[in-house]
Amino acid sequence: MEIREPSNSKDAKHYTTERLREEFLIEDLFVSGTIKRVYSHIDRIITMGAEPAGKAIELGQNLDIMHNLGTDCFLERRELGVINIGKKGIITVDGNKYEMNARDGLYIGRGVKEVLFESEDANKPAKFYSLSAPAHKTYETFHIDINKAKKVDMGSDENCNRRVINQYIQPDIMESCQLCMGLTQMAPGNVWNTMPCHTHQRRMEVYAYFDLPEDAMVFHYMGEPDETRHIIVRNEQAVISPSWSIHSGCGTCAYAFIWGMVGENQTFTDMDAVELKNMK
Repeated sequence: MEIREPSNSKDAKHYTTERLREEFLIEDLFVSGTIKRVYSHIDRIITMGAEPAGKAIELGQNLDIMHNLGTDCFLERRELGVINIGKKGIITVDGNKYEMNARDGLYIGRGVKEVLFESEDANKPAKFYSLSAPAHKTYETFHIDINKAKKVDMGSDENCNRRVINQYIQPDIMESCQLCMGLTQMAPGNVWNTMPCHTHQRRMEVYAYFDLPEDAMVFHYMGEPDETRHIIVRNEQAVISPSWSIHSGCGTCAYAFIWGMVGENQTFTDMDAVELKNMK
């Protein structure tokens, strides 16, 4: 499991392109037959990509991973959110199987002992994108397909930012300790997300971009509103966004992304809006 230490806003102003990518970008999110894990000390969030091939992959009983967590099993004191961005798969949670179609989501609560990820067809693998956060209470496992997600229409064609926000793990849908998670789909011909932008000092966020052609990219904007920087992100890569940073993107074409937040509250609209005239 890769460990990322937190970076503060004063230091980040002086980062080179390579240092920005080293601190905040997660590349190679999906590796066939294994689980990629990145543990950020920012709110102790763990970002993962699992691509099962010929056999099931276990979430983790690895001794090195357990040493990093200081527990006997991965979810002893954690909760987990999963969204499948690949082909059909199966997640087994303490013996209970959940069929996971493309863009299905699953919430798994604290205390679960065993989680197995499988692809229905090894030649057409599932791709399970996951976020895990510390949890103080146990909530039931909950399956959410995209049709059951709460849908919020945002933006306009005139501003090139028309999109649908699908809220999966959110208080209006289900209960969790602190994790909120969802999937945003840009409308055809629209490329800007979360612009006008905002920060939320009370929550951090992770963005994972997908549905991008091989030669396409998203310019992910970050930094304090008057000290903005960008990271070029390609298909199936993620960006860690500290609470002091804006998190906005502009693509070379339409795309989709999964957002996940942890922190002080779960109020989706709790944000500090940034006026465009104040950005630099």
